[in-house]
Amino acid sequence: MKGENSTHADTYQVNGTHYKSDIQPWNAMKSWMTEDEFRGFLIGSCIKYLARAGKKENNSLKSDILKANHYLMKLLDTLDESV
Repeated sequence: MKGENSTHADTYQVNGTHYKSDIQPWNAMKSWMTEDEFRGFLIGSCIKYLARAGKKENNSLKSDILKANHYLMKLLDTLDESV
Protein backbone atom coordinates (compact mmCIF):
# COMPACT_ATOMS: atom_id res chain seq x y z
CA MET A 1 0.00 0.00 0.00
CA LYS A 2 2.88 2.34 0.70
CA GLY A 3 3.43 4.80 -2.12
CA GLU A 4 -0.02 4.45 -3.69
CA ASN A 5 -1.03 8.01 -2.72
CA SER A 6 0.50 10.56 -5.04
CA THR A 7 -0.60 13.47 -2.83
CA HIS A 8 -0.31 13.44 0.94
CA ALA A 9 -3.07 15.26 2.77
CA ASP A 10 -0.67 17.40 4.81
CA THR A 11 0.68 19.05 1.65
CA TYR A 12 -2.48 20.98 0.76
CA GLN A 13 -5.54 22.69 2.24
CA VAL A 14 -9.06 22.69 0.81
CA ASN A 15 -10.60 26.19 0.49
CA GLY A 16 -7.90 28.48 1.74
CA THR A 17 -4.68 28.54 3.66
CA HIS A 18 -6.06 29.20 7.14
CA TYR A 19 -4.46 26.05 8.59
CA LYS A 20 -1.09 26.50 6.92
CA SER A 21 0.04 29.18 9.39
CA ASP A 22 -1.27 27.33 12.43
CA ILE A 23 -1.41 23.81 13.79
CA GLN A 24 -3.53 21.57 11.56
CA PRO A 25 -6.40 20.40 13.81
CA TRP A 26 -5.94 16.78 12.81
CA ASN A 27 -2.33 16.90 14.04
CA ALA A 28 -3.60 18.03 17.45
CA MET A 29 -6.25 15.29 17.41
CA LYS A 30 -3.64 12.69 16.47
CA SER A 31 -1.48 13.67 19.44
CA TRP A 32 -4.43 13.29 21.86
CA MET A 33 -5.89 10.04 20.49
CA THR A 34 -4.94 6.43 20.06
CA GLU A 35 -4.32 5.28 16.49
CA ASP A 36 -7.79 3.68 16.31
CA GLU A 37 -9.49 6.74 17.79
CA PHE A 38 -7.72 8.99 15.29
CA ARG A 39 -8.79 6.83 12.36
CA GLY A 40 -12.35 6.94 13.70
CA PHE A 41 -12.13 10.74 13.86
CA LEU A 42 -11.00 10.86 10.21
CA ILE A 43 -13.78 8.50 9.11
CA GLY A 44 -16.34 10.56 11.05
CA SER A 45 -15.08 13.73 9.40
CA CYS A 46 -15.54 12.16 5.96
CA ILE A 47 -19.09 11.17 6.88
CA LYS A 48 -19.81 14.66 8.24
CA TYR A 49 -18.79 16.43 5.04
CA LEU A 50 -20.55 13.93 2.78
CA ALA A 51 -23.75 14.00 4.84
CA ARG A 52 -24.07 17.78 4.53
CA ALA A 53 -22.65 18.13 1.01
CA GLY A 54 -24.57 20.76 -0.92
CA LYS A 55 -26.93 21.56 1.94
CA LYS A 56 -25.37 24.83 3.11
CA GLU A 57 -26.45 28.24 1.83
CA ASN A 58 -23.50 28.65 -0.52
CA ASN A 59 -24.32 25.45 -2.47
CA SER A 60 -21.13 23.82 -1.29
CA LEU A 61 -21.49 20.38 -2.91
CA LYS A 62 -18.08 20.37 -4.56
CA SER A 63 -16.37 22.04 -1.60
CA ASP A 64 -17.77 19.54 0.90
CA ILE A 65 -16.83 16.59 -1.33
CA LEU A 66 -13.29 17.95 -1.62
CA LYS A 67 -13.10 18.32 2.17
CA ALA A 68 -14.34 14.75 2.66
CA ASN A 69 -11.71 13.59 0.18
CA HIS A 70 -9.05 15.53 2.09
CA TYR A 71 -9.88 13.61 5.26
CA LEU A 72 -9.96 10.37 3.28
CA MET A 73 -6.49 11.12 1.92
CA LYS A 74 -5.29 11.72 5.49
CA LEU A 75 -6.79 8.37 6.50
CA LEU A 76 -4.93 6.68 3.66
CA ASP A 77 -1.74 8.43 4.77
CA THR A 78 -2.16 6.94 8.27
CA LEU A 79 -2.47 3.47 6.74
CA ASP A 80 0.76 4.06 4.81
CA GLU A 81 2.47 5.11 8.06
CA SER A 82 1.54 1.84 9.77
CA VAL A 83 3.00 -0.40 7.04
